[in-house]
Formats: sequence, C-alpha cells, structure tokens
Amino acid sequence: MTDGDDDLNAAYALKTPEDSKRLYGAWAESYDTGFADELAYRLPEHVAEALAARSPNGPILDIGAGTGLVGLALSALGLGPVDGTDISQEMLDKAAQKDVYQRLFTGDMTKRLPVNDGAYNAVVSSGTFTTGHVGPEALDEVLRIAATGALIAISISEAHWEAAGFRSKFDSLVGKIHDFELVPVQIYGAEAKHEHADDRGNIALFYKA
Repeated sequence: MTDGDDDLNAAYALKTPEDSKRLYGAWAESYDTGFADELAYRLPEHVAEALAARSPNGPILDIGAGTGLVGLALSALGLGPVDGTDISQEMLDKAAQKDVYQRLFTGDMTKRLPVNDGAYNAVVSSGTFTTGHVGPEALDEVLRIAATGALIAISISEAHWEAAGFRSKFDSLVGKIHDFELVPVQIYGAEAKHEHADDRGNIALFYKA
C-alpha cells in the first residue's frame, strides 16, 4: 500500500467538516503528486469534460476545488471564468498557484456559502459529494447559488449513489431541475494498480429549472 492509498482511505473515513479540514489541510502539500499522480486519479478531468460537453456559460463555481485539478481541466478546455471554494485554505493556497481561478474562497457546503443567490451560470464538483464530505442535502445550496438555467455537473461515487441517499434526493428535485443525466465514469486511469483502482463514479449532469 502506498502513501496515496493511506490518504485515500483516510478520506473515505471522514465523518465531519472538522475532520475534512484537518485531513485536507495536512494533505494539501502532497495531494497532486502523492495522490492524483501516484494513483492515476482521473475524476477531475471526467467531470470537466462532462460539463464542457454541454457548452456551459461562465461564471463557473468549482465546489470542493481542492488543489485546483478541476479548474486546471476547465482551463485546458477553454472554459471560464472559474471561481473555486473549499473547506481547506491550505488546499486553496495550492490551487492559487495554478493561476486558473478568478477568485478562491473558503466555504463549507454543509452550511451557507458566502455567495449571492443565482450567482453562477454553471457549477462543477469532483470528489466532494460523498459520505463524510458533503451529503445530498447540500444540493439545495448548489441550487441556491446557481442561476436559473445553470448547468451543474457533480460527481458521486457509485458506492454512495443509493446508500448515502443521493438517488432519493434527486428524485425529490423533480420540477427544480431538468435534462438530468447520470454519466458513469472510472475514477482512476487504466494504469492504476491500487486497491481502489476499479472504483466507479457517476456524474450527475443537469440544469436548474
């Protein structure tokens, strides 16, 4: 088992926002090389590509921006401007070094973000909506900060789709969202050789009504 595996298992074990702050604050320095590169983490690119496939307008908010991997992928696809928010300031400090975000700010999705209603024409999130991080109840906050007609792309691990209540939450959003699509993706690249290498995810892709 590599250090990247250890960090990933610790992330899956998170229970509270305070746990997230501690883990990701300590993980920030090695996240890109010790996790994303070492474990062939491909989810940020998949999420960015799913959003791009529907030609979104900016501004875009990256929720759970971390070290900026989604922002980097969006920039490579010519999408923007992009703002980013994360519970960890240390992660955002690393994201700032990539120079792809217009604005970065700390925020806790289990509470209210420092964002006006309807501020963003697109919202994207990779690896944040899951157990121990942000649950399905936070989708209400996503819809609050999204403009009418905004395009939203959120990754949810296959293991948590039903078990954590995401399916039932989306069922309850009928009339509030439209053109919903669930895009299956492989979280890690074909070259991955670790215990989570076969993990799969879903990208929930939809518009705010």
